[in-house]
Order: sequence, then C-alpha cells, then structure tokens
Amino acid sequence: MIDEIIKKEKPDIYVGIEDIWGFSGYWNKSWWNKVNCMIWTTLDSLPLLPEAVSAASKIKNYYIWANFAVEEMHRLGHKHVGLLRGSLNADSFFRLKDEERTALRRKQNINLDDFIIGFVFRNQLRKSVPNLLEGYKLFIEKNPESKAKLLFHTSWGEGWDIPRLLKEKGISADKILTTYYCKSCFEFEVKKFTNHKEDCRFCGDKNSQETSNVKHGVSEGQLNHIYNLMNTYCHPFTSGGQEIPIQEAKLTELVTLNTDYSCGKDSCSKESGGFPLAWAEYREPGTQFIKASTLPESIAEQIEKVFRMSSDEKASLGKQARKFVVDNFNIETIGRNFEKIINRMPEVNWDYDFKKIAANANYNPPDIKSDKDWLIDLYKNILKREVDDSDDGHKYWMQEISKGADRASVLNYFKKVATDTNEKENQTDFEDMLDVDDLGKRIAVVLPQGYKDIFAVTSLLPSIKRLHPDYNIYFITNSENMEILDGNPHIHKVIRHTDQLDNPFTLEGRGEHKGYFEIAYFPNLATQKFVSYTHNCKDKTDFNLKCT
Repeated sequence: MIDEIIKKEKPDIYVGIEDIWGFSGYWNKSWWNKVNCMIWTTLDSLPLLPEAVSAASKIKNYYIWANFAVEEMHRLGHKHVGLLRGSLNADSFFRLKDEERTALRRKQNINLDDFIIGFVFRNQLRKSVPNLLEGYKLFIEKNPESKAKLLFHTSWGEGWDIPRLLKEKGISADKILTTYYCKSCFEFEVKKFTNHKEDCRFCGDKNSQETSNVKHGVSEGQLNHIYNLMNTYCHPFTSGGQEIPIQEAKLTELVTLNTDYSCGKDSCSKESGGFPLAWAEYREPGTQFIKASTLPESIAEQIEKVFRMSSDEKASLGKQARKFVVDNFNIETIGRNFEKIINRMPEVNWDYDFKKIAANANYNPPDIKSDKDWLIDLYKNILKREVDDSDDGHKYWMQEISKGADRASVLNYFKKVATDTNEKENQTDFEDMLDVDDLGKRIAVVLPQGYKDIFAVTSLLPSIKRLHPDYNIYFITNSENMEILDGNPHIHKVIRHTDQLDNPFTLEGRGEHKGYFEIAYFPNLATQKFVSYTHNCKDKTDFNLKCT
C-alpha cells in the first residue's frame, strides 16, 4: 500500500525504520527522492547484506544503528552513509543507593557477598549461553572464593535448553538464578530455576509465576532493580543490531563485558566503560555472514578482571559507562540528531502528480555505443529510474547482453514493462469504485480467473443474496472475465482484480482499518493461498449455500 499512502498523504519526508528488506525496492519507486527519503536500518554482520550495499547509491539519507556497518559502507565507497544509533530512555535506568541495593538483595534472598554476573536476553540461539556457562565454569574453578552466580533474566521455555546445558557442563543449578514474574500480582522474584511455572510467594496464587517472557514480563522500573542486583554484566552474542540490554546495564553503572563484534564494538571501547570479549569466526550457512563464537577463556579472564577491581575502580568505570550511553544513545541525543537530519532536508517542490513521471513506452534511444550507458539511458527515459552500473537490474541486463541478447529484444522488454506499469498506475482507485451509500452493507466475491469457475460461482449468488438481502454484492475478477458477469441481477458492480484484493485484511479490515466490506468470499480457498481462518466469512455467514 506504500504507493497509495504516498499519493494520499503527500508526505514531505519518508523515513523507513526497519530491517532493509522491510522496504526492499522502494528506492526504485517513481516517487523515491521526489520527496525526502531516509532509511534508518540495522545491519548486524559482515559481509554486509548485498541488497543493503547495492541500494546505497539510491538512498540519499542512509543511516545505520551501529558504527561497524557505517565503516564498512565507507570502505565500499558509500561515504554518505551515516551513523544514527538506536535510542533508549536514560531516565529509566540508574544505579540505586547502596542501602537500596542491600535491601533489594535481602528481599530476593541473595547473599550480600555473592558476586552476581548478569545477562538480560531473549533466549535466542544467537545469544551465546553455552559460551557464557563455559566461561563462568572456568572462572569459578579458578576463583572459588568469589561466591559467583549467574543471573539469567530470560525465558527458560524457549531457545537454549539451559538445564540440559548445566548438566552437560557439570554446573550446579544452585549457582544459576533467574527472574520469575507473577501475572497475578505483577511482582518479580529472582531465585533458582525449578519449573517453568511456580506458585507466587507474594500473592499466593498457584502456578502464577513464569520465567520472564514475551507475554509476561517486568516493567522497566523492575528491570532497573534486577540490574541493581548485579555486580557486573556479561553479554556474549553472535551478532546484533544494537543489543539494548548492554546500554541499560551501563546506565546502572555496571562494568559491562560484551563480544567485540558487530554492534558490540561500540559498547566495549575504552571510552564506553566496558571490556571486550574475544571471539572466533564461524560462518552462517546460506548467507555466509561472519558470526562470532565468544571465547570462554576471554569471558573468564574479563570476569576475573572486574572481580579483582577495587570499589573505586568499578565506580569510576560505571560512571564513565553511564555517561557514554547518555551521550550516544539517550532519546534526547538521538532526537536532536534526528532533528538535524530533517532540518537539512530541502523543501519538497514535487506536485505529487504521478502522471508526470509515468513510464514512456514510446521512447527510442539514440545510438549509444556503450552497452552500460545504453541501459542507463533506457532506465532513465523509459522507466524513469535513475540507476548506475551497481544496480542489480543493470547487472542482470549486462549479463544477458554478454550472453547474446540483442538490443531490440531488451528494448521491447523495457517498453512492455513501461506499458504494464502505466496501465496499473492509471487504474481507478479501488475505493472510488465503491458506492458511499452502501457502506457497512457490502459483500465481496473474489475470483480473479478461470471462466468456468467464475460461471459456476455465479450459481451461489442467489443464495448469498437470500442470506443478506440488504447487502450489495461486488464481484472482483480479471478484466477479461468481466463480460461473463454482464447483466447478472445479483451483482451490484464488477471490479477489476489486483493483487492487493487477495488480502482479507484489505477487504474486511483489521485493527483500526474497518474494512471496505462486511464479508469477503474467496471461492478458491482450498488452494491455501489465503488465510481463510482469519476473516469474517467464518463467523458471519452460513456456508450451506444452495446452488440454483
């Protein structure tokens, strides 16, 4: 729906904040760079995703959350790519007074002299739980006097099978704490893991406690208390776009340890108040992304470094860590930077007339000797797209020409694409095809093709009309089938089919969008192409339709 949104809202600025594939191909849209367009995306591994690199020359305002990816973009020649980190509210996390931290430990039955190593994470395979357990084991074997325990604030019901890992590595379950959250009284408790569900000692409800998960979890204020139970924070991972818990831990003035790769490089530099964890490279199958396997020996070494520090050293580093986050990640900081980016954008002088940038199927290129320049000319003057030889489409056609494709066939293809594009652009807006006075009393029957099927489905229309006598029936089909439906007394109007009309959520609505139709029938549901179980037809119609 992005093209329709641009036409309707006429924005001055488009900002895409998502993984790069969330707006794949937008930079080839006819409106791209006619308005101010900005991409603010996360990249988490080297080599960078090819699409993210190939699109860089078409994105004037290109920002990435982590510096390692910005540096790689610059190395690849895209010097205009900038750094704009992800943000968090620095006011939500802070170090409590010593007496408050002591009271917290007593409430949670944690010994005051226990050395607590924390890890706050979604229990995903990219969070290196086995590596941390192995590093912790090495540390406690060398430093038994530390009374060290791990605190895993995570769900034990997904991802890594932590109890199995503990048995495998010979680590006592008594040394691993976790957060339980009560969905009845909303209190949390940090204790040894036993079962996925436990009785709450605060309100007494049975099986109301669960390890923190995506459905039931602590507030930010409670999470701040959990960080304040820790003596240090350790975050080993394979790769990531930001890893927000590292910054949260720094705001509570903890000395943090994290893998020195991907976005983690920003949080273990000298100025960050954190220490780097060394890693070994492995490759992700398929993408061949470089991933980090954090070395247990490095984890043990850095934990010991923090354990041996004086209170003054830890306090100094903790204050440095908090300042680093406030200066580089706080919403006030990021907001000001975002404002500056917007303020530098020029006024939009485009009149949002899509017809003026329609593809030109009648254009004939001059005799350009270079195939590369000839293709660029076709893109510019036929498809109205600015490309260079780094564009994937340009590369494809250069390859085809090298295989023997002649210019005439390539030109004909470009002209066909231009014709098809213009036909689609010139279609009457779907909403304009609907009668305003029947809002709330409309039924859609969607069957794009198959004239025999369409003819057969018309036998169901009388039954639909008997079930809903006050509703207008709109039949949605391909243009070549419209004549089959001419004169049908049960059809209010025939509408030309487009792919967007295959979506029940477009037709019937979802969330704030109330939908254009009360009911939508998809007679070819058996193909499993449609999510039939979600839409209104299930609840509001009688499937016992009689053929007449």
